[in-house]
Amino acid sequence: MRIVNVVGARPNLIKIAPIIEQLGQYPQITQILLHTGQHYDYTMSKIFFEQLGLPEPDIYLGVGSASHAQQTARIMVGFEQVLAEYRPDLVLVVGDVNSTLACAITAVKLRVPLAHVEAGLRSFDRRMPEEINRIVTDALSDYLFTPCADANQNLQREGVPEEKVFFVGNVMIDTLLKYEDKVLRLDMFKQHGLRAKGYAVLTLHRPSNVDERGVLRGILEALAVLQEHIKIIFPVHPRTVKMLKEFELWEMVMSLCDLLLIEPLGYLEFLNLVANARFVLTDSGGVQEETTFLGIPCLTLRENTEWLVTVREGTNKVVGSEKDVIVAESRRLLNAGEEKGKPPDLWDGQASVRIARVIAGKPCRAG
Repeated sequence: MRIVNVVGARPNLIKIAPIIEQLGQYPQITQILLHTGQHYDYTMSKIFFEQLGLPEPDIYLGVGSASHAQQTARIMVGFEQVLAEYRPDLVLVVGDVNSTLACAITAVKLRVPLAHVEAGLRSFDRRMPEEINRIVTDALSDYLFTPCADANQNLQREGVPEEKVFFVGNVMIDTLLKYEDKVLRLDMFKQHGLRAKGYAVLTLHRPSNVDERGVLRGILEALAVLQEHIKIIFPVHPRTVKMLKEFELWEMVMSLCDLLLIEPLGYLEFLNLVANARFVLTDSGGVQEETTFLGIPCLTLRENTEWLVTVREGTNKVVGSEKDVIVAESRRLLNAGEEKGKPPDLWDGQASVRIARVIAGKPCRAG
């Protein structure tokens, strides 16, 4: 059985790593790792390959950044050629980036069975490109591997046949648990002159936050208030740096003495910062998952989230991008005691084991 595993962006690598490891336990399975090149530079992606023990991609499409339509089209053209040459029995995609959508459509058009890891998540906001990617990929998939109970419910409401849906849990937690001891032994926060629980972590990269000057400035104004009460460490995404300079907000950022800007970090180093933080401010889906599992309070700087389970059961609260709300919720966390949620069902480090068992036990070829 020949499987093409698709990655395109940094979060995909965290999800695919344990799946590749578990599928490798089955001698009848041959794996091909394809990187579309949707996001790729050394700091933001290659270091993840090294830290997670991933093999170098067998195929690298190198599509680079572009508009949604151009990027999707380039991936589809390149992936069509790959499928024609390798003739796989299954294409496995993870998450909700453009690479996920493009490879899903291409596989199904060529009648290659499709598996989607992290199926069923919904933000119910179709203004988000990721929501479109999720909906379409799920509609096309033969195997839908879901991470939480509400994902199962979403697919049921959408009429997906029950026999296609497999509730396996969250593969990102598989990776987190594998490296947890190594993460906790690091001292990234000390290297930056911080003390445990004496700082907040910030990540900011979504177009809805950084591509609109008014929104970005409002978030910065909130940070200007917060950094007077707690130090904030900010691994800055290259896209965010670009927009801060383009909007002439860079000087404002640099004037905030207790907002510490650092280069993007590897997976282990970033998790060490998160695990020792008082709380986290983010617009990342993956960070919502990680903070819920680690029990770290999280304020999500978005209007909605596909990870509703982290709000219902975990430590996450969706606060949007308004200055006053961000400040008020951050102050609440500073003045409150520890807030403890709980990991959702099957966030136990065994999701990739379950995925591999299903794939190895039920190989199929469509049509």
